[in-house]
Amino acid sequence: MQDNRKGKAEIISIGDELLIGQVVNTNASWMAEMISESGIHLHKITTIGDDPAQLHQAIDEALKQAQFVLLTGGLGPTADDVTKPSLCTYFNTKLVFHEPTLRHIEALFKRRSFPISDRNKQQAWLPEACTPIPNSNGTAPGMWFRKDDGVLVSMPGVPFEMRQMFEFEVMPRMKALFKEMFYQRKTIMTSGVGESFLADRINEWENALPDFIKLAYLPQPGIVRLRISGRHRDQKILQQAIASETQKLIALIPELIFGYDDKLLEEVVGELLRDKNASVSTAESCSGGYIAHLITGIAGSSAYFKGSIVAYDNKVKTSILGVSEQDLNSEGAVSRRVVEQMATGARKQLDTTYALATSGVAGPDGGSPEKPVGTVWIALAGPDLLISERFHFGEHRGRTIRRSALAALEMLRKVLVKK
Repeated sequence: MQDNRKGKAEIISIGDELLIGQVVNTNASWMAEMISESGIHLHKITTIGDDPAQLHQAIDEALKQAQFVLLTGGLGPTADDVTKPSLCTYFNTKLVFHEPTLRHIEALFKRRSFPISDRNKQQAWLPEACTPIPNSNGTAPGMWFRKDDGVLVSMPGVPFEMRQMFEFEVMPRMKALFKEMFYQRKTIMTSGVGESFLADRINEWENALPDFIKLAYLPQPGIVRLRISGRHRDQKILQQAIASETQKLIALIPELIFGYDDKLLEEVVGELLRDKNASVSTAESCSGGYIAHLITGIAGSSAYFKGSIVAYDNKVKTSILGVSEQDLNSEGAVSRRVVEQMATGARKQLDTTYALATSGVAGPDGGSPEKPVGTVWIALAGPDLLISERFHFGEHRGRTIRRSALAALEMLRKVLVKK
C-alpha cells in the first residue's frame, strides 16, 4: 500500500433518497466523528445514488486514496437495494448461502413474533469473497472485503443497525490493522461575537500552532465553537500541546468564553443560577417563548426557572407586565423603556431573582428606517439591577429569534459570574 493511503478512510453513502434530500445523511456525520476520534484520518465523504456503475467508480477512486472504504446503504431485501449484487460483480465473486445468518434472522423474527418470508431469508445469501459481520439489530449482515492492502466494509443504511455494527464490530477490526495514532480535541464555546472578529483577535496565536494541531471555527446563530484538535503518535506530546494551546487561547478571549466541549449556554446559566440559589423568569415578545424553551430543555430547570409571559400583544404588555401605555405609544414596543418595564414586570409577577425580556422586529415585515428588521431590545432585571441593550440580528426571522434568546442568556450569564 502506498504510504499516503495508510490510516485514511473514506465514507461512501448509497441511496437516491440521500441525493434528492429526502433523507438527511446522519450516518456520515456520526461515522465521521467516530473515525476522527479513533485517530484515523477521514479523507472524504461521497454520496451516490442506487447505481452499480456509480458504486464501482466510487470504490475505485476511494481505494486509490484510502486504506478503509466504508459503505452504508442498499443492503435491504427489496429490488432497489443494489449494493450486494454490485459488490459481487466488483469483486468477481458469487453469492453463497451463509447458514449462521439465516439462524440469526429466524431468531430475530421469532423474538419479534413476526412471520419470516422468503425475501427475508434472501439476506442470508452473501458474496463468497467477504467476511460476514454480525448485525445484532437487523437482518442484513455487514460485509468485510480485502483488496490488496485496502479494506472495504459494507454496512446497512438503517442508523441504529449501522451504528451498533460500526462501533462494536467494524471499528475494532480497523484499529487492529491501523498503526495507532492518538487523537484529542478541546472545544471552546464563545458567544457575543462573530467568527471574523474572533479570527482577527486570535490570528497571531492561530498562525503559531504546531503543525499537528488544527483550529476549526464552527459557527451557529449566536455562538462560535472553536475546536482545537490534533493527531500524534506520542500521546503525552499531544496531550501537553492541546492543554498548552487551550490555555493560550483562553487568555486571549476570556470574556467571550461561556463553556467548553459543546456545553450549552442554557446549561451553564442553569448551573450558575443553582449555585447562587437564584431564580429567573422571562417576558418575551419577539422571541415568542424561545428563551423559556431553551431553559426548560435542561433537566432540573424547575429548580431555578419559574415561568414565562409571552407578551406578543401590546395589551398583554400593559395589563400583565405593567408596561406604560404612554411609553408604548411614544417609544414603540421595540424600545429601551418598554423592554425594561417588561423585565421589571415579569420579575414582580413571577417573583424571581432575575427576569429577562425581549422585544424586537423579527421580520420579514414590520421594519422601519429607525428600527429595521432584526432590531431587538433585551433587558435584564435583578436585585438593584436593570440593564438593557439594543442588537441587530439580521433579516432572517428564525435566526433573529434564536440569537435573541442566546444573547439574553449571555447577558444573564455575565451578570451571574460577577456575583
